[in-house]
Amino acid sequence: MGEIVGAGLLAHVPTIVLPEETRKELNEGREISLVPGLRRLREEVFESTLDYDTVVVLDSHWATTVEFVVSAHARRAGLFTSEELPRGMCRMPYDYPGDPELAASIGEFADRHGTWITPVDDPYLPVHYATINLWKYLGEGLPEKKWLSIGVCQTGDTEDHLRLGRALADGVAALPDRRKVLLIASGALSHTFWPLRQLRDHESSGPSHIRTPEARAADEQRIEWFERGDHAEVLRTMPEFLTHKPEARFAHYLMMIGALGEERCSAAGRAYSDYENSVGTGQMHLWFDRPAEGWTGTPEKSEASLA
Repeated sequence: MGEIVGAGLLAHVPTIVLPEETRKELNEGREISLVPGLRRLREEVFESTLDYDTVVVLDSHWATTVEFVVSAHARRAGLFTSEELPRGMCRMPYDYPGDPELAASIGEFADRHGTWITPVDDPYLPVHYATINLWKYLGEGLPEKKWLSIGVCQTGDTEDHLRLGRALADGVAALPDRRKVLLIASGALSHTFWPLRQLRDHESSGPSHIRTPEARAADEQRIEWFERGDHAEVLRTMPEFLTHKPEARFAHYLMMIGALGEERCSAAGRAYSDYENSVGTGQMHLWFDRPAEGWTGTPEKSEASLA
């Protein structure tokens, strides 16, 4: 039986893969906290404290339309250039093993949860920087660790993304040999950019540059709930948060928390960065350790384990 042993809500902004000199130029001579935060997360979690086989990235930049898609490749390798910012993310090498077994297992639980999931191993399926940027920090140099991505569905609502998370949890649980999996919800909090002619006045990481005071307040309230493990309140207030336009309608978080028990999840977040601005959007790294008593406070078996 497989299990999810850790999860994170992590920022993937292009700034993190720019040269240090450029990052400091954009940030009034200071390093952004997101970069040392990822380095510390790798050292403290990805390299030392957790035993895991596979990292599943819930990729807020990969938008599908009629179904959820899971990357099912045995290996993904190549050079990545972003269509969004080719000046800053250009010919970035990547090479990592995938996890076709897990991809297939997740797909098998689509019907049980009333959704549509297709594993795809087409070698020409694009990758996205919401995956690649985090792999560069957390996966590169760890060649035995498998990585796969799941896209958000642009026609799906909150319930649809929670259903994907439930299928993901059952797909992990159905794996043999006590497999261990990490989840990364790769994306931002509020996500409204400054208009182009104003944007360069707001590249510093200080939260005073968040697009609106209301969006900043909404982000900071949710960070407080995350840090005390109050996922029920985050879910209860999703309609309100959607008015502040979280990235991908917060689908990356919804898929993650759907896999961790939703409102029953009691995991408190540990901050691995400050709350920062990125040209108007709210960014932060938060890591959720699996509580000793389980993600929901009581060690319950998944539907897959009961089947």
